[in-house]
Order: sequence, then structure tokens, then C-alpha cells
Amino acid sequence: GQVGRGKVAGKSGKVAAKRHRKQAAPADRISKPALRRLARRGGVKRLSDLVYKEMTGIVKNYLTKIVQLAINYAAHCKRKTVYTADVLCALKSVGIKLVGYN
Repeated sequence: GQVGRGKVAGKSGKVAAKRHRKQAAPADRISKPALRRLARRGGVKRLSDLVYKEMTGIVKNYLTKIVQLAINYAAHCKRKTVYTADVLCALKSVGIKLVGYN
């Protein structure tokens, strides 16, 4: 092959067309593999196809609540940036205590 040619004029920047372009998932949707990983972490071996829609709604509501609380904590301190501590406080108020993130 042509190893170590450096920057050569001409065809150096041309690359063959990719067969499968990565599809960007919509921001408001949680992908199936992400939901599957969550289920695996919870000890689930196999998922029905109908479960994904239900799970998406539940996870979206949960994350929306946590993010909203974290934003409120940041706004209370007159900040526009949400820090890790804000998320930890939001999780604590929901009943989840995480240790080791400060």
C-alpha cells in the first residue's frame, strides 16, 4: 500500500462512499439499544417489542423530572450552568443517593 506518503496533492482527501451512514436519532427519542442496555442492567434477559414504547415514556418522564429539578437548583444559585452537584441534589430529592461524584 501507500504508507507514509504525507500530504500529497490530488487524491489524498478522497475516501470511498460509506455503505451504511450512521442515522442520527431524534433528540426526543431513546434508542432501542439504549433501552435494552438499561433493561440488561436491571437483570432482564429478553424484551418484548411492545415494551420499548412503554419504557420510553417512563424513562423520558423520569429524566425530565431529574433534569428539571437540577435546572431549578442551578437557577436558585443564579447560575445558567448545571453542575454535577445540582444533579446529585435532584437525585437525592427523588430518593436516590449517589456517592463519589463530588
